Amino acid sequence: MIDHYTESILIFTCINIVLAISLYLPVSAGLLSLGQGGFMAIGAYLSAYMTTNYGWPFEVALVAGGLAAGFIGLIVGIPALRIKGVYLIIMTMGFGEIVRVFFLNFEPTGSASGLGGIPHYTTLPVAAFVAALFLFLCFQIRGSRIGRAIQAVREDELAAEVVGINLTRIKVGVFGLGAFTAGVGGGLYAHYAMFIEPAQFGFHRSAEIFIMVVLGGMGNFLGATLGAIAVTVLPELLRGLQEWRMTFFGTLLVIMMIVRPWGLIGAQR
Repeated sequence: MIDHYTESILIFTCINIVLAISLYLPVSAGLLSLGQGGFMAIGAYLSAYMTTNYGWPFEVALVAGGLAAGFIGLIVGIPALRIKGVYLIIMTMGFGEIVRVFFLNFEPTGSASGLGGIPHYTTLPVAAFVAALFLFLCFQIRGSRIGRAIQAVREDELAAEVVGINLTRIKVGVFGLGAFTAGVGGGLYAHYAMFIEPAQFGFHRSAEIFIMVVLGGMGNFLGATLGAIAVTVLPELLRGLQEWRMTFFGTLLVIMMIVRPWGLIGAQR
């Protein structure tokens, strides 16, 4: 029987694995995003609002929040067909800020005061099952025809288009799937924290997810998983350093990027 503190760390680890996968998916097609916090917020607020105010079953609300985030992701993903590199990052950052400001002023979900009274539905078995489900999905995609098409788009878009790969379908689809995944992660987070506010889904959240993927290895879902575990667990192991723990953690990240700039696990080939 594990204690409550350990259980909490394990639950947050599973949630962060889901969020890391949500960024790995668009990154696997060469799309860098710093807007996952916005998609997470959409899933968190919608699922929490439905279970809190309308008594929806948790599973239905969780999927509904993911679908809403995924739909918005499809819309946001359309400009990604023409925007690349740093401009795409700036665009997704702007999107994340728009979502944060929207919920900051949206009264039905509590605006700046946040949304409380959310039922506690996210348990360790639930979080572990969802994380395992998305890991299995990534494993299935990697060995499939779609997975090979995604890899081709990441390596060389022109060559991929020449051999008949539909760039629009692949890019927009994988961006939407990543947004759906982030929305589900947000729903899990909301039903464990039991209180959410816009500040929890700001730029720092998107940056944290980005660090997980970069630390583990961009373009590899196992690397994203390992990065999520490291970013969640390592600060807790350093808790004995008190106020210096985040400084020490940041120093370790810098050293890691110098020693292994490709991440803990290199990109899949």
